[in-house]
Amino acid sequence: MRLYSQHLLGIIVLSVLVVCIALGGGFQLNEVGARAMAQGGAFAARADDPSAIYFNPAGLSFQGSSIYLGTTFIMPKVTFYGPSNLSLNDETKMVDQTFTPINIYGTYELNDNIHIGLGVTNPYGLGTEWPANWIGQSIAQKIDLTTYFITPTIAYKVNDQLSIGAGLNYVTGKVTMKIGLANFPFDAPLPIVNLDLSATGIGFNAGLIYKFIPDLSLGISYRSSVKLDASGSAKFDPNYTVLALPNGDATATITLPATGFIGVAYKAMKNLEVEADYQYVGWSSYKELAIGFKADPTKNEVLPKNYQDTYILRFGAEYTMDNIQLRAGYLYDHSPVLTEYVEPMLPDANRNGYNIGIGYKICENWRVDAACFFLKFDQRKAENTVPTIAFDGTYNMTATLIGINIGYTF
Repeated sequence: MRLYSQHLLGIIVLSVLVVCIALGGGFQLNEVGARAMAQGGAFAARADDPSAIYFNPAGLSFQGSSIYLGTTFIMPKVTFYGPSNLSLNDETKMVDQTFTPINIYGTYELNDNIHIGLGVTNPYGLGTEWPANWIGQSIAQKIDLTTYFITPTIAYKVNDQLSIGAGLNYVTGKVTMKIGLANFPFDAPLPIVNLDLSATGIGFNAGLIYKFIPDLSLGISYRSSVKLDASGSAKFDPNYTVLALPNGDATATITLPATGFIGVAYKAMKNLEVEADYQYVGWSSYKELAIGFKADPTKNEVLPKNYQDTYILRFGAEYTMDNIQLRAGYLYDHSPVLTEYVEPMLPDANRNGYNIGIGYKICENWRVDAACFFLKFDQRKAENTVPTIAFDGTYNMTATLIGINIGYTF
């Protein structure tokens, strides 16, 4: 039964891994505010609405007291052709789903120089679901991920040119999933593992904005790595005693990568602002995944993952006409996942994003922002995948995102 136990361990490893993948390249979400989203997320050098808590906390110094809240409707589509390592080219489409991560911000001006804020976001909260009994059910069946970043923030305006800011990130998350046992040796119902894990961690973010002249600004921000200690349970249904399935407590330790923005914004004309940002994601910190099983520590294992550092290029523009603002943006997001680690749990590829949006000032205190974002992934081939995956093939992926926010200024 050792073969099945080892493969089972690989399945559970992948299950825990989704906490990390979904918190990174595969489904990293920077769409935490419709105004910034409409501009390709190029916002670190201006950060002049409450979503500065996420993009660059120094931006709070150049705004007053306000509330800004919204959601994003995320609709991914994935088609898989394969598995080619089994000489198949079958087409399988992922089950359509819609996700609605939230963003809630509040800021308060203590005095002319000190501003505070609090943000609650779901920057990582997606999932995948493949048809029941599909050929890859032992690699991926269904997963749902929810995370919350709770970020108290403070900013200090040194002078009219320079502002600095910092915040604490308290991170909590939960992942649930179902997956079938590979290489099941009996003519009996296939065991399904139900995994339920929760994780918490603490990090920080900091940033500065420097205005060379009123029309030209530089923004730099940094978000620290976060160590997540995940724990929960693994249950099998049916539970075949002969397979010695490790029901019970499971743990994992995962370190999320540090990220950073550097951006330049310029007021090109009276009513037009443009910005270009470079976002760094230090995924090389994710070299391995350590898993522990209370029921049978002999099955504890450390698996290499060897992710690569990556980056996102962001460009955006905003044109103001009285109470209306027209916005557009573009981004290029480079995947951190090596070819041999691409898998259907959360497939990933390089992507191009095209953004448009509008803002409307309803009255002196109220505003509404809306954005539409189409994300086109490069076709991705998984080749010579590692033994815990062993599922080669081709993925075609797109995603449509619609964001809306309402803001109130005191």
